[in-house]
Order: sequence, then C-alpha cells, then structure tokens
Amino acid sequence: MAARVKLVNLEEGHPTVNQGLFRLEQALMSARTEAVDIVKFIHGYGSSGVGGRLRDEVWKVLDHHRRARSVRAFIPGEQFRISDETTWALLKKWPELKLDRDLGRKNRGITVVVL
Repeated sequence: MAARVKLVNLEEGHPTVNQGLFRLEQALMSARTEAVDIVKFIHGYGSSGVGGRLRDEVWKVLDHHRRARSVRAFIPGEQFRISDETTWALLKKWPELKLDRDLGRKNRGITVVVL
C-alpha cells in the first residue's frame, strides 16, 4: 500500500511564527482525520540563510508531539537521507518515497513527519 503523503507549506504568505505554528497544529489534526501517513512541512530556513525562527519552533512543537506520542517521528530535511535510520525505516515500508525530490538533498527548509 502506498504512503498517504500530505504537503503543507507553513511559510506561504510569510506568516508570523505564531501563525505558522497554528497552521502546523491545524495540518496535523487534519492529517489525522484524513488518515495520512506522512506530512511534509515546508517551513523555510530563514531569509538570512542562517536559520529561521519558524523552523526552530516547528521542531520544538514536533518534539513535544513525539514525546507525547501523537506523532511517531519527525525528520529534519538535512537528515532526510538513506543513511538516516528513521528515513531508512520509512523507505523500507514505503519504497515509493525514494522518488521524493528532497531525499538526500539536505533541504533545511523542510521537515518530514510520520503520524
């Protein structure tokens, strides 16, 4: 069975961090309702190129969800590669994810979430 993947652009319209985090929570609730397996969030890496506040805050929220077991795992874009243990487990379960354009590109502007 193919993975059900949802793409969510949190940075669309250049929201504040709070607006972006609200979108994140809404997207996670929606994905659960839709029985999605994986949510790929686009949060950007910050306009300065040295890291964005939204990305950092997204990771904090996702870490909280992971510890609360409301998400199974999350993979920062720079770790979304075959040599990463969590990514490799996903690829074994859903081999079609090998076609994801961000796999192995060290894209700091995305995060992959496993529900």
